[in-house]
Amino acid sequence: MTPLTNFIALLARILLAFLFVQGGYYKLTGGIPGTVANMTSHGIPFPDILVWGAIAVELVGGLMLMAGLFTRWVALVIAAYTLALGLIFHAYWLAPAAEARLERIIFLNHLALIGGMLAIVAFGAGCWSLDAAMGRKSA
Repeated sequence: MTPLTNFIALLARILLAFLFVQGGYYKLTGGIPGTVANMTSHGIPFPDILVWGAIAVELVGGLMLMAGLFTRWVALVIAAYTLALGLIFHAYWLAPAAEARLERIIFLNHLALIGGMLAIVAFGAGCWSLDAAMGRKSA
C-alpha cells in the first residue's frame, strides 16, 4: 500500500467507527433509558442487560476499529450487529405507510455501513493501525 492508501484506510476506519462511538457514548451518558424503552417496544428480551452489549459493541468496538485493533474481527461483529439492528428496528416492509419511507432510508444506510465493514474485513486495517504495529497478519 502507498502512503495515500494507508491514509485513506485510516480515514475510512475513523469515519465508519465514529457513528458507532458517538452512539455508544450517547447511550452511556444518559441514553440508556430511551434505548431500553426502544428495545422493549420492539420485543427485545432482557433490554436492561442487552443495552450494555449494545454499548460495548458501539463504543468499545468503535474505538477498536478506529485504532485498528483486531480490526477484521471487530468489523465483522459490527457488520452483524448493524444487520440485526436494521432487521429488527428498521423493517420498513412492516412499517405503516407514513413511516415506511424513513425506515427504508435508515435500513439502506445500515446496508451501506455493512458494506463498509465488509470491505474492512476483506482488506484489513492498513499499515497505520495497531494490528500492523503488533505485526498481526490482519493488517
